[in-house]
Amino acid sequence: METNHHNISDDLYGLSPATSPSKSGPRELPEPDIHILTRDAVRIPAHSSILASMSPVLENIIYRPRKHRSSERLIPILGVPHGAVVAFTRFLYTSRCTEEHMDKYAIHLLALSHVYLVPQLKQLCTKELGQSLSVDNVVDVLQLARLCDAADLYLKCMKLVANHFKAVEATEGWKFVQDHDPYLELDILQFIDELESRKKRTKRHREEQRLYLQLSEAMDCLEHICTEGCTSVGPYDMEPGQKRGPCSKFGTCQGLQHLFQHFATCKRRVNGGCSRCKRMWQLLRLHSSMCDQSDSCRVPLCRQFKLKMIHEKKRDDARWKLLVRKVVSAKAISSLALAKRKRKEDQLGETRSHCSDHGIRSFRR
Repeated sequence: METNHHNISDDLYGLSPATSPSKSGPRELPEPDIHILTRDAVRIPAHSSILASMSPVLENIIYRPRKHRSSERLIPILGVPHGAVVAFTRFLYTSRCTEEHMDKYAIHLLALSHVYLVPQLKQLCTKELGQSLSVDNVVDVLQLARLCDAADLYLKCMKLVANHFKAVEATEGWKFVQDHDPYLELDILQFIDELESRKKRTKRHREEQRLYLQLSEAMDCLEHICTEGCTSVGPYDMEPGQKRGPCSKFGTCQGLQHLFQHFATCKRRVNGGCSRCKRMWQLLRLHSSMCDQSDSCRVPLCRQFKLKMIHEKKRDDARWKLLVRKVVSAKAISSLALAKRKRKEDQLGETRSHCSDHGIRSFRR
């Protein structure tokens, strides 16, 4: 059955005023010189030059040698519905696809765009399918995304399956994969396992960073207590002010002050039997490893720790060096983040002040 090219679709070739890119009116095309055959035995007339310019695969089909010169020029596209072929042909002419066609034939159009190498259409279909993903259709879209090398869509489907695996397990699509595609099932299970491992690593990394930041803050408070003094503990030659208010890191400072007071009076630390004193020793050693002003530093035992290490000709072990590097790095990152936050606050304050002044001037006028 052959369909005349004037009544396939009013704007299949972009000839209608609504779809014509020219303001002067619809463009004229020569007579079709080739037909596209759909699975319903419908022949869609087309123009070989336009098809070849939009698809290198169609170009090879059109210009390959024919056995008989008089044979009819026909391109069969039989694996998808007739409407999908019409939408595909329309896109080749107009580089556009209606919402109705995209909603109805997005999966078929993705397959056609991949087979015939039409990247613009493939991008549109990938975006549309990514936005319409659901638990019910995700496995089907995932299979197609893998076949069509749609990496972004494939990853999006994988994440949806991993995040809602219990619900996906109950779908017919998952049962089909289990029965007929064990390799895809294995890929999905491996992805879920890797995703869980990545989440655990991320959680562990965040906890470690939080610990390093706490140690960095403790080092700052240690220097603050030993040089300026805080509410109840200060340098030996300086009495802590009776009216001194809490500092900006009072929670950490208060804990360190209690630790200092315990360390000064503990009777068990001599025999190494006090866990709190061991913690204090570790903090003082960490400070000494980070401090570059040991001659003028007022933190207790800073210089002694450095001299002891030189005298005994021992170097810090690898784990201790790593800890020092991590704390120094956390301190630097914290300082940069604080400076950036302060700049943003200053800019926001200036903007508000400017807006307020402008509003007052406008009101006075």
